[in-house]
Amino acid sequence: MGKENNKNRGWLLRIVAQVPELEAILMADHPLSKKRRRIRKFLSDILIATFDDDPKIPPMEWVLTRDAVRVFRNIMASRSERNAGFSLLKYINDLLHKKDLNGIPKPEPGFYAEIDHLIRGVVGITGVYNEKQPTFSKHEGRKAARYRSADLSRMARKTDHYINRYTSGLDQDAIRRRNKNKTRILKYFGATDLDWEKWKWHTKNIIKDADTLAGLVNLNDDEYKAVKLANKNKVPFGITPYYLSLIDYQTNTRRSAALRAQVIPTLKSVELLVANKQCGECSMDFMLERDTSPIEGITRRYPKIVIIKPIMTCPQICSYCQRNWQIEDVYSSTALMANQRLDNAIKWIKDTPEIREILVTGGDPLLLSDKILENLLYKLSKIKHITRIRIGSRMLVTLPQRVTEALAEIISRFHVPGKREVVVVSHFEHAYEITPQAMEAVQKIRRQGIAVYNQLVYTFYNSRKFEAAALRDKLRLIGVTPYYTFNTKGKEETDNFRVPIPRLLQEQKEEARLFPGTVRTDEIVFNVPRLGKNYLRATQHHDVISILPDGRRVYEFHPWEEKLSLVDTYMYTDVSVYDYLKRLKDSGEKISDYRTIWYYY
Repeated sequence: MGKENNKNRGWLLRIVAQVPELEAILMADHPLSKKRRRIRKFLSDILIATFDDDPKIPPMEWVLTRDAVRVFRNIMASRSERNAGFSLLKYINDLLHKKDLNGIPKPEPGFYAEIDHLIRGVVGITGVYNEKQPTFSKHEGRKAARYRSADLSRMARKTDHYINRYTSGLDQDAIRRRNKNKTRILKYFGATDLDWEKWKWHTKNIIKDADTLAGLVNLNDDEYKAVKLANKNKVPFGITPYYLSLIDYQTNTRRSAALRAQVIPTLKSVELLVANKQCGECSMDFMLERDTSPIEGITRRYPKIVIIKPIMTCPQICSYCQRNWQIEDVYSSTALMANQRLDNAIKWIKDTPEIREILVTGGDPLLLSDKILENLLYKLSKIKHITRIRIGSRMLVTLPQRVTEALAEIISRFHVPGKREVVVVSHFEHAYEITPQAMEAVQKIRRQGIAVYNQLVYTFYNSRKFEAAALRDKLRLIGVTPYYTFNTKGKEETDNFRVPIPRLLQEQKEEARLFPGTVRTDEIVFNVPRLGKNYLRATQHHDVISILPDGRRVYEFHPWEEKLSLVDTYMYTDVSVYDYLKRLKDSGEKISDYRTIWYYY
């Protein structure tokens, strides 16, 4: 144990030794309160120097220094320690001075990486800016413009190098592969091309069990066991024949890894879901919808919009679904909300005149028949104070055959320019999901004058360099406007999907930013349980308040109405940046491409 302690102490000493002033404070034989005061003064002096144009700090490094100092100061605050339930200062002090570390959590590699990068940021030695000053900055006029244009062209070519790695479902090779998959699936079910074009044929033949799935696509042992366990314990599982045709037959292709992960759960995730279902005291309502549901079928988190859920199932179950705990079974006959209860929910909206917009979701509302959907839209449109109806559906992706000319025409009847807008919000996750069939479904809706938007859930499986940017670019080409990019919900059974918050910020600043404004129209958000969306771009809405021994950052999220109402904040423990980068490396990524991730907070 003594050797291990010395090893940990040695690593930490090497990190703090980069800054002699900080090393002297931490190694002194002083009480924590005095060390805290001295560190605060040390950080304040650095911050003042950055705003005084300290020549010792290279250009732009001062921005990284300012941000790192702000984070370090937050972490040193007693309030942050109380909210995080952990004192980083005490932990570091114990590692450096205590001989017996029994009972103290062992620091993981991610912890050392976080401390190292934080300290480097504080003193302006990040090494992020290692290139020479651009040539155009030394010139003026046309000459400067030409040098600048050449630099921008090099930047664009580098972007294209990454973008070209990601296959689109519109590529001819992808179309040929999908046609072969389709033929194989039709043969398995004894069906025809005519059947394939009927959406109800797909819903009647949803793949629900492990053996049927294994007969249609190659599964590894864990995938087969996961689906088998889900079937045994009534964990909802289902894939439409159409969506299965988009997935490569072999398990090891990177092209369809994101698609496969969405619908074939991991064994660990199913085991956790089963355990949570059996735990009477456990709540699977991660978003705490029970606290924002004034009446059955309604969720309200904001002043002027509500969610209405007329059906609580989908033709296909996403592995990371936030409401999977409410879904009894894929395409369940009992998922439809009873008429009286639905009427009660609509009446509640009618009796709440402050509401201006309704999001019709579930489940997937396009699973409703044309007649039921039309009746629902009719009733909602009769509420005078409703000026917008949003229809949230993933069937443009999972079953585009559902979008018939008749359905598009029904939706358009309730779209009255100047009086009431109707929009459709889809859920494309990857460029490989964009197929000719999906594009045609979008066009049917748009030809009726209805706008189509997209909500992207940013997961490990679409977070490689420029992967989300490739999706946005292709979405715009088929007529879909990127709308939201969501951080994955922090449920333990979906840990394999989660991406650290710094990666979302990095993606927006360094990848999305290189595309025209017409493409990068989405807003990155974090969904705070009970409270709603928090805009990640706005740093005043969240703070890093601690770094845990396993390298995870603890964030304090401020509610969206922080300047309007006295609502408490929300503490969130992120996934480890170090562990995320390690997963990327194991999947074949070049980690140096992501080196700036540590300096996004």
